[in-house]
Amino acid sequence: MNRRARPLGYASRTMASLDPTTAPGSGSGESPAPADDPAIWELDLRGLRRRWAVAAKRGAITAEAMRGADRRAQAVGVPSHRLMEHAGTAVAAAVRALALDQDRWGRGPILILCGPGNNGGDGFVAARRLARAGADVVVALVASEARPTGADAARNWDRLDSDHRVTRVQTPVARDVAILGQGIEKAAIVVDALLGSGVRGALREPIRSAVEVILRARAAGIPILAVDTPTAVDLSSGEPSDPVVAADLTVTFHRPKMGLLTRRGAALAGRVLVAPIGIPPGADRG
Repeated sequence: MNRRARPLGYASRTMASLDPTTAPGSGSGESPAPADDPAIWELDLRGLRRRWAVAAKRGAITAEAMRGADRRAQAVGVPSHRLMEHAGTAVAAAVRALALDQDRWGRGPILILCGPGNNGGDGFVAARRLARAGADVVVALVASEARPTGADAARNWDRLDSDHRVTRVQTPVARDVAILGQGIEKAAIVVDALLGSGVRGALREPIRSAVEVILRARAAGIPILAVDTPTAVDLSSGEPSDPVVAADLTVTFHRPKMGLLTRRGAALAGRVLVAPIGIPPGADRG
């Protein structure tokens, strides 16, 4: 029998602490970035909210402003692969906390649907980190390309090859996605790491079919976690394309995003965690 996910274990829609000075690590303004912070693996969703309270309290920005902060961080010496490692680790910790909150940890594989770009790269990192935490993971590259398009994403895809807890799948066409979606009810959590901020117009295959698989999973009661934004929700305006992912939890990075604070964006994002990814203050002009 299909079962809807239980309400998530926290009260507020915008997951910002009322008092960021109480967050762990706040004596210096912010907790360590996720890949440098082993304590996050012991935290539930409330704990992650508190741990990342400083990031959640920052002013909201557009997708373009976020890309600028990312570029400036790299210009002052933060490697792009390190930003991706922090982002993917934050996603993995949130997946684990969500699965435990919903009594689904260890009750099936974590399915991560990844696009060919950096959003997918975050998903590959999350897969590796979740496997290290003891989860069985199925990670799908949903793209007509044979490999991820970015160097960092491709490197993290390759790193999964030897991990016995990770099953890698390539789904270059809609039919392959449909086959992957058979038995979707066996997944513990589904992670949407398909597309980030660059969506314009109706989705094309095979991404479109992957979104339909995610929607089917949610209808079957499987919790959905989105990486940065639900696929097809514009991070700046909140306007959706078609079809669009509706998530139970979205992990966005560095600062809240304006699009996820609009009425339509917030409804599709579900609860929102804002995770730091190591962008230094000097690179942040928001």
